[in-house]
Formats: sequence, structure tokens, C-alpha cells
Amino acid sequence: MERFIGKCLSLTKMIIHPEAVNCISLGHFLLAATILSIILLTLVYFRASYVYLVDFVCYLPPDNLGASVAKFIKHVELCNHFDKEEMNFQVKVFERSGIGPDACMPPSLHKIPADTSLESTREEIEIVLFTVVNDLLSKHKVDPQSIDFLVSNCSLFCPTPSITSMVTNKFGFRNNIKSFNLSGMGCSAGMVSICLAKDLLRVHKNTTALVLSMEAVTPNGYRGKRKSMLISNTLFRMGGAAILLSNKKKDKQRAKYKLQHLVRTHMGSNHQAYQSVFQKPDEEGYVGVSLSRDLLQVAAKALTTNISALGPLVLPYSEQIRYGWSWITKKIWPPAKGKEVYVPNFKKAFEHFCIHAGGKAVIDAVEKSLKLQKEDGEASRMTLYRFGNTSSSSVWYELNYLEAKGKVKRGDRVWQIAFGSGFKCNSAVWKCISEIDPKAGSAWSDRIHLYPVDTGVPDVSS
Repeated sequence: MERFIGKCLSLTKMIIHPEAVNCISLGHFLLAATILSIILLTLVYFRASYVYLVDFVCYLPPDNLGASVAKFIKHVELCNHFDKEEMNFQVKVFERSGIGPDACMPPSLHKIPADTSLESTREEIEIVLFTVVNDLLSKHKVDPQSIDFLVSNCSLFCPTPSITSMVTNKFGFRNNIKSFNLSGMGCSAGMVSICLAKDLLRVHKNTTALVLSMEAVTPNGYRGKRKSMLISNTLFRMGGAAILLSNKKKDKQRAKYKLQHLVRTHMGSNHQAYQSVFQKPDEEGYVGVSLSRDLLQVAAKALTTNISALGPLVLPYSEQIRYGWSWITKKIWPPAKGKEVYVPNFKKAFEHFCIHAGGKAVIDAVEKSLKLQKEDGEASRMTLYRFGNTSSSSVWYELNYLEAKGKVKRGDRVWQIAFGSGFKCNSAVWKCISEIDPKAGSAWSDRIHLYPVDTGVPDVSS
């Protein structure tokens, strides 16, 4: 935009140069100058506002809520929910999940028997979101009355009043705040929330938006026997994040990042993709989320579709040309055995990768598809190990990890990749526009010096 405006200014100067007047009639000169002036003023007035990420906060559960394999086994035995076969299956998945002993379950699930009531679920929401919102607003001395938009996402819990109403009531947001409560959109809902907030900020000048991302673990345990539904019992953990966005010029000085691109892909028209992550009752009436065997294949197709739209926006021309030529030659001449279409080097477009910590297999698959190195997935693996799968907030724990390790520098570009039911793959690209203090308080501050750790699970490359 600035480059185009600059060209318009240069052209205007050239036209009004005295020597140019001799070459054209006064009428043509005035007409050209008027048209250029109108174009310039229109571009300046209507040009899109930048969306700045002022800051974000991730929830840090207390240590006593940790759920190790030993605790998990003991709790399940005392509750007597499963027979030996289902129990052994869950323990096996847990041990191979890449999740460490510090990842936490909400207080209600530590009770004997577990309390999955509506009241306990509300308490989990309040514990997580009230904490991160209070921390974020307090950190930057933000008056709740100054927030213009409030967007929350929580896929499997949709109470009345809504989650945004719970937060509004707690913090006293003004009575004309525009609030939106998203549900049923899976682990990629965090990026959907950012997209919605971005669109609102692009339309309404001089405004701020608060985005809240989490999943309620309390009511969503599965007590049946179907293995495809038992997997989620071992993966999901307590967590959440609050993100403050703004389009105000004054906030640029204190903002950490600027949003460059957000690309959303929805594969819901494909039945295989639509069924890959599905909440439903089993034969005995127990409700759970089924993860199909096709999930990784579906995720790979969604990622391919997503990066085909994102690539032209971020990749250097050299990488785009190599990919295009590889694709064309494959269509014209059948490739030699084992030869595949060239995978662009996305490390030429991004310095950091935040891959949704949906599970070890998900991280492995994305690394393999994008031909990334082990260190590129470090933030995702450590987030999975320390906090488990926190659904839509996982990519924020990952970015928080990179900051706490001192890896994010001014000018660096970060790619957040999120997957979710539907099936969806969403990408957000952020550019760091400030100096990040790795010693600032965060969800990782208390033990960042201990990471990275050996998760005890073989990597995809081994």
C-alpha cells in the first residue's frame, strides 16, 4: 500500500513539473492531477488498518492439579469406570502421547468420583478465563470499559448465559460491547476467533478486541468402550489464553506483533473429513468425541489446501517457481519412482513454527509434510509435554514458549498452524515488531530453564 501511494506521489510530481506542462494542454494537466489526487486520497482514507497483537497471557494451573500416568491409573481404578481392556488401552495411549506428568486436569476431575456437573464446568471456565483476563488487563493497565469487542471460543461447552456474558459480568465491560461466543469449532477455533476479531478491527477504526480461547475438560470425559472415543480421555488438559488486539496507532508502540496473514481452510464438504472428528453417542448411549483412523490423512489434505493459499502470500518467488515447475512436470511427465512434487522451503518465509499440539502424531505429520527439522517443532512438543492438548489455546502456549526461550526477535515471522473438527486447518502469520523480554512473567517462567526435555517418546525421524 505505501509503495503504491509513493508511486502515485512520484507520478503527480512528474506531471506538475514545469517541463511537463509544455507537453500537454492545461485541460489534460488539470484532469490528470485531479484524478491522481482523488485516487491518492481514497487510498489513504480507505486503506486497511493494521491489526496489532498487544499481548497475550496463557493460564498456568497449580502444580497440585498435575495428572501423571500413575495418578490417572489410580483415579480410574477408584472410580471403577472401565474394565481391564479399556484401562490398558488408555494407559498405552497415554504413555505414547508425549504428554508429561505436569499437564493438569481441572479440580473437579480429581474428585472421587469425578464431578462433571454444570456447576463444576462453570467453575473451570471461571478459574481459567477470569485468571488470564485479569492478568492481561492488569499487566497493561487496561480499563475494561475500553474494550470494544469480546470474542470467546469453547467448542464443547456452551452455557446460558454465554461465556462472554460470564466474563462481562465479572469485569464490568460496558453495556454496548460487541460480544461473540463461538462453539463447536474444534481446536482450530482460536484462529477463527482471531479472524473474526481481525475483520471487526478492519471495519471499526480506533478499537480494541479481547479474544479468549479454551476448552472445557470437565464435562467431556468418555465412559464407554469404543477405543476411537477413549483416546480423547488421555490427550486433553486444562488451559486457556487471553489475547488483546488493537488497531490503534498508539498501541503500535507497545504491541508485540502485527498480523500479516490469516488463511482459513474448511474441508467440511468432504464426508471423510467431516466425520474425522465427531461428537456422538456410542452403542450404549455414552457421548464422546470419536477420532477416526483417517484423521492424519484428512489433516494432511487440509494442510496442503491451506498452504496452497498461504504460500503465494509468504514464499519468495524462487520457492514458488520451483514448486510450480515441479507440479507442472508431474502433470506432464509421470515422475520417477519415489520422486514427489517439490515441497517449498517454508523456513525461507518463517523463523518460527507453532504447530497445534493435538498429539505427537499430529506434530510428527506436519513436520514430515513440511520437511521441517526437529528444532522447528520444539515449541509444539514441549507444550504438549508440559500442558497437554489445550485445544484452541495450544498455539499460544507455543508462542509463549518461544518468547520465554528468547528465540523471538524483532522482525521475525511466526506461523501458527491449527487443526480442528469440521475438518479445518487455519493459519495465522505474525511479524514481531518489538523487543521481546524473555524474562517477563508467563506460564513458562517458573521452569523454562528445564526445557527442552526428552519426552521419552521416539521422534518421527528416529
